[in-house]
Amino acid sequence: MNRRRADFTSSLYLGMRHASTELPGWSGLTTGRPAALGVPPVAEGVAKALADLQGTETALLARSTLHAFADCLEVLADEQSGIVLDVAAYPIARWAVRRAAGLGRPVLRIPHQDLGSLAAALDRLHARGLRPLVVADGVCGGCGKPFPLPAAVSRLPSRNGLLLLDDSQSLGLFGDRPGPGHPFGDGGGGSLRLAGTKGPVVLVSSLAKAFGAPIASIAGPAVLLERIRKHGGSAMHASPPSTVDIAAAAHALRVNQVEGNALRERLAGRIRLLRRTCGEQGLPLAGGLFPVQATPPLTAQRGKRLLDRLTAAGIDALLRRDCRGGTAVALVVTAGHTTGEITETAAVLSAAWNREE
Repeated sequence: MNRRRADFTSSLYLGMRHASTELPGWSGLTTGRPAALGVPPVAEGVAKALADLQGTETALLARSTLHAFADCLEVLADEQSGIVLDVAAYPIARWAVRRAAGLGRPVLRIPHQDLGSLAAALDRLHARGLRPLVVADGVCGGCGKPFPLPAAVSRLPSRNGLLLLDDSQSLGLFGDRPGPGHPFGDGGGGSLRLAGTKGPVVLVSSLAKAFGAPIASIAGPAVLLERIRKHGGSAMHASPPSTVDIAAAAHALRVNQVEGNALRERLAGRIRLLRRTCGEQGLPLAGGLFPVQATPPLTAQRGKRLLDRLTAAGIDALLRRDCRGGTAVALVVTAGHTTGEITETAAVLSAAWNREE
């Protein structure tokens, strides 16, 4: 019997998959009507649960983060606003910013998570009489570092500013008060919970990573989300999320309530095992306590050779660019990986790395 391949390319961090046997049945996938004419009743309950989990006043469901960001920027980046963009923000957020720039909104690009550059950009927009809208990732998928939320939020009120975060990497993973037994924090509520702060923040999150549901949410202050609900273009020109996607999100939230902390602790153990085993064999990995673990920077040619060796051993990994522009071989660790898969992968990768040096 052939053993299964060890897959380190999936971002289902907690191993949630939502098999058809785990979801209720459905009589149709979609209403066929624009979301502005109504959403499935269960969607309201899921949205409320997401708002409670993230610590925001309210939330809306969206078909994807692209729909969500497009709506947010269409409504929030008005003619009196200017956009401050972290250059390493996830591409989907950058695509939506380009659309806003095409509509005439000024865009200032700043280095990744650079508070000094952020302060200078806020001052420039304020001097022009523009309200700043800062677009960044809650947790960077490239380096695994959280955005400096408290420091950024403290600079916004005096300038009537707003922070628009892509929280896809954080939702379901990070939460309140990290510590023993809760290495990522308690609950999986995302960046606001991790930072222990509130403020003028709107969160756009895909549930397709830690929660394994191909659906997105917008969460934040009720007055802003009501404007997005009423005036965002997607509600007029697209159907609401499908019945199955909403059911998967509801199932993910139930699993998170019962098993989430245990799954996160299991995931942390797998990440630590990979880092420790590789380190003992001469290969330091970047990524800290984040599921995406990467080798030191290397050339694309060397990276492809390493991938070939992993593939030949039955291991699937990635070659990717990080948030600083470097190339590395990356392994995405999930709670579904066995300790055997972790230790064998560490041995194969470390041996291949050492042979290449």
